[in-house]
Parts: sequence; C-alpha cells; structure tokens
Amino acid sequence: MVTEDDVRRVALSLPHTTEKPSYGTPGFRVKDKMFARIREEGNVLLVWVAGEGEKRGLIDSEPDKFFTTPHYDGHPSVLVRFGAVDVAELTELLTSPPPRDLKCALRPS
Repeated sequence: MVTEDDVRRVALSLPHTTEKPSYGTPGFRVKDKMFARIREEGNVLLVWVAGEGEKRGLIDSEPDKFFTTPHYDGHPSVLVRFGAVDVAELTELLTSPPPRDLKCALRPS
C-alpha cells in the first residue's frame, strides 16, 4: 500500500518534476506537462501511460490494481488504487518510459 507521501516522494525524485495543484489535488509535472495526479478520492492515482494498448494491458491483467472510468476513455492514462500497489511498483509506474509529450518536455531546452 502506498500513501500520498510515497507518491509525492517518488514523483518529486524524478528530474525536473514539480508539484502543482490540478483540480484541487496534487499534480506532478515536468516542464508543466502533467504525468500523474492524485484524484479527489485521495486513494487513487491517475498516471499517464504510453497509450491505449498499455492502459488496456494493465487493466486487463490486474483489475484490482488498475481501472478507468468513462471520463478517461480514449485518454492515455490509468487509475491506480493506492491500496493495491507497493512503493516499488509505484516507482516503476512513474519511471517507466513516458508518453511522447512528456519525452519532449524532458529534452534539454
């Protein structure tokens, strides 16, 4: 199980990452491109993924950990239950190859 503090610590350990509120909750960005945010429920993390294929793969393989809602249909993101992942898995999710938009943000200016 991870906590909001775990999410913040892992996210902010990544290069160029800042925390900025998004919809009233903590959001994590690289050069103002969001890659994760804690949802209003407080125990769910929204994480950008490489695409619909990765999203479906995560949800289909481990629906107790990963899910989506109709609001995110067609969006390259997955919802992650805090209670279903540990810090090592959270770290992997946040440090796996980023979506194309975020890769551009990570390039040196």
